[in-house]
Amino acid sequence: MAKLPSQARAVIIGGGIIGCSTAYHLAGLGWKDIVLIERNTLTSGSTWHAAGLVGQLRTSANITQLLKYSVELYDKLEQETGLATGWKMNGGLRLACNAERMTEIRRQATTAHSFGLEMELLSPQEALKLWPLMDVSDLVGAAFLPTDGQANPADIAQSLAKGARNRGVTIVEETRVIGIKTEKGRATGVVTDKGEIACEVVVNCAGQWARQVGALAGVSVPLQAVQHQYIVTEALGAPKNLPTLRDPDRLIYFKEEVGGLVMGGYEHNPVPWLPQGDMGDLPENFAFQLLENDLEHFEPLLEQALARVPALASTGIKQIINGPESFTPDGNFILGEAPELENFFVGAGFNAFGIASGGGAGRALAEWVAGGEPPMDLWAVDIRRFGALHRDRRWVLTRTLEAYAHHYSMAWPYEELTTGRPLRVSPLYERLKAQGAVFGSKLGWERPNWFAPQGVEPWDVYTYERQNWFDHVGAEHKACREKVALFDQTSFAKFLLLGQDAEAALSWICSNDVAKQPGSLVYTQMLNARGGIECDLTVTRRADDAYYIVTGTGFATHDFHWIRSHIPEGLDARLVDVSGAFGALALMGPRAREVLQAVAQGDLSNQAFPFGTAQEIMVSGAPVFALRVTYVGELGWELHIPMDSLGTVYEALMQAGKSHGIVNAGYRAIESLRLEKFYRAWSSDISPDHSPLEAGMAWAVKLKKNTPFLGREALVAQAAKKLPKLLACFTVDDQSVVLLGRETIFRNGKQVGWLSSGGYGYTLGTNIGIGYVRDRENGVTPEEVASGSYELEIACKRYPAKVSLQPLYDPKMERVKA
Repeated sequence: MAKLPSQARAVIIGGGIIGCSTAYHLAGLGWKDIVLIERNTLTSGSTWHAAGLVGQLRTSANITQLLKYSVELYDKLEQETGLATGWKMNGGLRLACNAERMTEIRRQATTAHSFGLEMELLSPQEALKLWPLMDVSDLVGAAFLPTDGQANPADIAQSLAKGARNRGVTIVEETRVIGIKTEKGRATGVVTDKGEIACEVVVNCAGQWARQVGALAGVSVPLQAVQHQYIVTEALGAPKNLPTLRDPDRLIYFKEEVGGLVMGGYEHNPVPWLPQGDMGDLPENFAFQLLENDLEHFEPLLEQALARVPALASTGIKQIINGPESFTPDGNFILGEAPELENFFVGAGFNAFGIASGGGAGRALAEWVAGGEPPMDLWAVDIRRFGALHRDRRWVLTRTLEAYAHHYSMAWPYEELTTGRPLRVSPLYERLKAQGAVFGSKLGWERPNWFAPQGVEPWDVYTYERQNWFDHVGAEHKACREKVALFDQTSFAKFLLLGQDAEAALSWICSNDVAKQPGSLVYTQMLNARGGIECDLTVTRRADDAYYIVTGTGFATHDFHWIRSHIPEGLDARLVDVSGAFGALALMGPRAREVLQAVAQGDLSNQAFPFGTAQEIMVSGAPVFALRVTYVGELGWELHIPMDSLGTVYEALMQAGKSHGIVNAGYRAIESLRLEKFYRAWSSDISPDHSPLEAGMAWAVKLKKNTPFLGREALVAQAAKKLPKLLACFTVDDQSVVLLGRETIFRNGKQVGWLSSGGYGYTLGTNIGIGYVRDRENGVTPEEVASGSYELEIACKRYPAKVSLQPLYDPKMERVKA
């Protein structure tokens, strides 16, 4: 066994597939003195008993690319290391037993095409030819991904470990980490039961134990171990090239193994692994062990398997596996640098697709460690998508079990999870609920999605067609365009940057010019070194030494961490989260000024209170910080109000607005309104993979000023040549179409990208999508984008589309700017 060194550049904790892959890839990037520590022996946690199906398609393009890389790596790993991996590219089959599931599969196939994966739609008889053991009498159809496959998880991990050793990694087994050393907010080493190691970077790949390892460093890793059962049958004549099979309507999956089948599933009533009682830690000595079989709990899945594969009725069961695996509250894994502690990284919580993710996730995490920032947009799995509520282990347990139960459920558009709610609420919550508010949840906050009129049931009815709220959101949209609407946006994240060097700090972090007079409001991005957009927010100068920063609800942890960690060393600038101190109401519409003027002191005319400025005004005895800004394309103000006065100000506005037709409105109306104005949304239309130039937002960048800022060099280089992609707006007039995002864009018959956002524009009466037109080899120009003939593939069918590089809604009336 390798001896524990006293120093290392990086220490990786955990010898499962993720830890081994991260070590392999980090060494491949040229890093020396890497130590991987395993408390028992390699693969002893959950890797050894994983089922080993390798599917690639996810709803995120980049996560799909990571899984595609896993397949590419597994294809060549045995040749590189000499160790067998059990990898075979036998394809993956997915079944549909009803029309709605078939619609989901058609949309998944379009997503696959968008992301560069081959996915074929099959009839029941075509599926039977690929999988002759099954009964297809209830099938509507199926889909086949020929590049999916399966592997032996332990063998893959051991092969990666050998590759890591060959690249100079030291692997120390039977060594337990009992502490994390820190200094001035940074991880500086690990304490083990065999001694201490000083290091620059700590990487937590401890699987189900990652939460406990994170806790040693004060880092929250929100995951929960859940029991997962599957069986291995005796041989029943299954051919070796039998594809993996997922039958989500029956909640089950299959793969071939030595002429027999592995069969498991994702039940709707999962059982957590809580060995120490309700909230106890997992035992440290649990290695190469399984849990007691629970046949009664597994029986419903077995009945579904017998219906699908009748031959199972006369086939013996060789083994029953009940092995705990780690799952997360949203079903996505956890990757990245912890916001609580610099140089402490996490790769954990893989929701039973750790083998499929292992190669790509390990590479991405290694590149993140080496480069200091994510190598691509990894927001879907970024640890900073979580917040303070995820430190509540009971909440994480409850929500994770719901996410597990949804593993094979229909992936309905706009679906909201329901457990652990309500948690964080605006002071207006009960008031709005009584007025028909139907809430969604974002980072624990309850936010009105839409309002059900009197006599309409206040809840969502899910479908792939127009949903039950469609017309009611349209009414809110119309009121905002023609009269006035009030949106409760209290959940916004709000920060103060304070200190004599606040301007210097933000001038470096922001790509737009924030060196303005107090009272100035600036819409800006914050970029990474590649010129990609890391944050999209507004910055308002309150004083010479104070800025007020407002960003989206879900980005609170991410944006706070990004700003704080990029303040240049030595500057006097302190970031404070004041989200809980202020509520926020957005008063929007052509009559917004008349409503606000009726209850506010001071002159609200365009001359006295122009767009892009902020003032403190008095409304019903409350000091209100009013921002002239809009995300819906109408005259309006964001009103930031002390939380204890929010109800008073709300009632005053609603009373003053009665004669002007004021309505409550929700986030789904905001979405339709912003699509008509071609306003971008971070994490979909703009992200770390997209620059302001590519997104058509060069106007929001201070390139003409001789002012250094993070990402400037990348933008200067990009501006000197044709761009690899340009963001455009698309419309499809066919009213039977529902755009959701990820639909494939065709220009002149050639695939050129996919939609990042999709929805409906009620003012224009058409479907609207936003997406990038791409040509990485030759680049694209605005003229080329505008001149093409376009189609969108939606659920595997193409529809004519029109393109625009300008906002679709731009009324001639001056009221939009007034």
